[in-house]
Amino acid sequence: MIKDAKKYNHHVIKIHNLNKWFGENKVLSDINLILSEDENLVILGRSGVGKSVLIKCIVGLEKVEEGEIEVLGNNITRMDEFELNKLRKHIGFLFQGGALYDSMTVEENLTFPLKRNAPDLSKSEKDDLVDDVLESVGLIDAKHKMPSELSGGMKKRAGLARTLVLKPKIILYDEPTTGLDPFTAQGINELVVKVKNRYNTTSILVTHDMKCARITSDRMIIMNEGKIIARGKYEELKKIDDEVIQGFFK
Repeated sequence: MIKDAKKYNHHVIKIHNLNKWFGENKVLSDINLILSEDENLVILGRSGVGKSVLIKCIVGLEKVEEGEIEVLGNNITRMDEFELNKLRKHIGFLFQGGALYDSMTVEENLTFPLKRNAPDLSKSEKDDLVDDVLESVGLIDAKHKMPSELSGGMKKRAGLARTLVLKPKIILYDEPTTGLDPFTAQGINELVVKVKNRYNTTSILVTHDMKCARITSDRMIIMNEGKIIARGKYEELKKIDDEVIQGFFK
């Protein structure tokens, strides 16, 4: 049975001694992590260190061999697929490319999940909610456009709007600034902070972009070879005298 998502004692995500293998390759090693309510946590690391695997484990898209993951008070390592799907309604996942439906307008992309997950809302209530979310991400003028008509930054914003329309308690961002020019990436970074402040979301951001990490994070962890090698605020980590850690700040 899914616990009330409001009753999780301010620890939104708790991970204890998590280990994950792909065959004989150990991709996550002894991961311990607590994510508090209304916190933006950045997971920093180079490609292939296990960052994306970790967030997939958090939503149950990857099964874990050892350890426990608690999300909103629910131990997902003991849940079946039906229970996981109920829990996932409280979790938004922003994919790198936005993952919009090409055959639908921006407005239709946002309305689609509402039809499935909020069937009791009237059409006018859905329309108002869609407009409010699009306004908050600066896309209200693009509501009738097709994904093919959007720039890379606009697709990211539309993907975030589709996530927000279901009012998630947690948002997982997978490389939110990848492939964007510096000006557009700055806009996405500022939007991540704005979303947290307006919607009181708790977020994990997977990135290797140091500017994104500095602007969006309340706290950071640095991963290397499947392990957490450092944790703290941006300015704290910047002062650590370690060759691997300093490699990110150069």
